[in-house]
Amino acid sequence: FCSGEALPAALCRLWQRRTAVPLHNLYGPTEAAVDVTWHPAWGESLAAVNGANVPIGLPVWNTGLRILDARLRPVPPGVAGDLYLTGVQLAQGYLGRPDLTASRFVADPQGNGGRMYRTGDVARWLHDGSVEYLGRSDDQLKIRGQRIELSEIDHALLSLPGVSQAVTHALVLENSVTDAMGGDARQLVGYLVAQPEVTLDIASLRAALAECLPPHMVPVALVEMATLPLSANGKLDRKALPQPQTTARKAGRVAESGLESAIAAVFARLLQREQVFADDDFFALGGHSLLAMRLAAELRRDLGKAVAVGQVMVASTVEQLAALLAEDRTQEEAERSGFDSVLPLRVTDGPTLFCLHPASGFSWQFSV
Repeated sequence: FCSGEALPAALCRLWQRRTAVPLHNLYGPTEAAVDVTWHPAWGESLAAVNGANVPIGLPVWNTGLRILDARLRPVPPGVAGDLYLTGVQLAQGYLGRPDLTASRFVADPQGNGGRMYRTGDVARWLHDGSVEYLGRSDDQLKIRGQRIELSEIDHALLSLPGVSQAVTHALVLENSVTDAMGGDARQLVGYLVAQPEVTLDIASLRAALAECLPPHMVPVALVEMATLPLSANGKLDRKALPQPQTTARKAGRVAESGLESAIAAVFARLLQREQVFADDDFFALGGHSLLAMRLAAELRRDLGKAVAVGQVMVASTVEQLAALLAEDRTQEEAERSGFDSVLPLRVTDGPTLFCLHPASGFSWQFSV
């Protein structure tokens, strides 16, 4: 039996080849007397698994499952929702914590005065009536207005060559600038464990991520570790994940032209760096979209040129931004940067769907 974390299907197949011992995947929180669902993780059941992890399966006796939306309405099969548990095995609550009890143990909208436990997990019904665990609801973040699924980034990291384990974490980088507007300064960092006898090329891996993830979901840094830190009960210890090295590289091309030097100086001032090279990336050094707005404003003031935040987003290194600003543009033309991928409307017989950009946003999110 296996319980406590999502069970990778690849690991089960390896177990089956080496031991031929039947394996069962169990799921359940302490608040519901631990394991409340099960799914075979061997034989034909394992062969039928299409996802990365084995489903958590079907409920055990005297247990009910609810997968509901934010308004506590059942979601259809295949649609992700919040997982709730019902049944006689639910705990009475948290000792001395009535506030937490009230938020996690709620009335069952489908029952007759019964209760259900909000697990904090996200799941969906599969076609065979079993349940697939998708991750924690707190893995769904919103950073600077952009919704981010950490599990989606984790999946992309695990698909990279030579990576055996990976996790994404959002944190405020050391020495990062707290935005005067009170913006969210958290950045995404990916932590990787290499396969045996494999040397990871971090720069190449980050470039590969940029090909499969939208820009706001690409981690600003990747950190290679020997092992991921675990807590005493064997779960990932996010608090023990180290800060990445975000300082500028020791070797890089020094800014040459007067325009590059001026841009590098503003980079260094806003990012609190002693030196910034021409090929350093604003976001890789700890910048974010709100800080990019300050960068654009200060460059307009210092250079007397038309500069828009969209230009920083599409040309985020000193040399790229210098090349872009070397073109004489009006402020209106500068504001169009980042919107080049907008497509003209096509005449069709069906209903028209209009996708509107968020405030100060870009069309990139519509490409995924």
